[in-house]
Amino acid sequence: MSLGVREAAEALLSGEEREPLTDEWPDLDVDTAYAIQDEALRLRRARGETVVGVKLGLTSRAMQRRMGIDSPLLAWLTDAMVLPAGVPAPSLIHPRAEPELVFVLGERLAGPGVTAATAMAAVSRVHGGIEIVDSRYRDYRGKLPDVVADNGFSAYFTLGPVGVEPSTVDLSLEAALLEVDGAIVDTATGAAVQGHPAEALALAANILGARGLALEPGWIVLTGGMTDAVDVRPGSRVAAHFSHLGSITLAGS
Repeated sequence: MSLGVREAAEALLSGEEREPLTDEWPDLDVDTAYAIQDEALRLRRARGETVVGVKLGLTSRAMQRRMGIDSPLLAWLTDAMVLPAGVPAPSLIHPRAEPELVFVLGERLAGPGVTAATAMAAVSRVHGGIEIVDSRYRDYRGKLPDVVADNGFSAYFTLGPVGVEPSTVDLSLEAALLEVDGAIVDTATGAAVQGHPAEALALAANILGARGLALEPGWIVLTGGMTDAVDVRPGSRVAAHFSHLGSITLAGS
């Protein structure tokens, strides 16, 4: 039986590895993929999860090159994705880690027409963060609609303890070192994220605005991986070290 929106959402929430949706649904487009993503969010809410923000995906050239995709995307964050400590292993298929610059909104931000400058005016704090991504698709294979439908490969995320007013840091020059098991495996600056992470924030507001939605006060916005996403094994120790935003360490059990 061919997939529909609900069936696709349920399949992706099952946590089981599968082939990309476009193998079975070759004419799947981005708008329908967002409908699948929204249906999955409805199912998450039905089981008690709460929306805490959004994430951008494929905002850096490193991640676009890895996936063979040249367009950023938006995905939902819920409270079940917050990772206070540890690198989760049992429920993940092939986890990868990436350092992020993370905004916490102080004001509602609604598109369309949001610019980087107006976006930054709505930010109360900026943090460093680590996102653990995980694809339901075998070997991370898939086209842009596949990634959108799979909620941008969201799995878990954590924010660093250092939060500052964005005006106090040049975010385009803010550097991050990604460390796995004691070795530095990648490095980048905020300029890797759309030239400046404020551009990613504006993009998020405008994508939501086109759908009649907005970024709400208190929401967290992950602006996208600064580096390539790096494989992490169960038990790995993952750390991100930022120029001015402190360090974050996730130690697997």
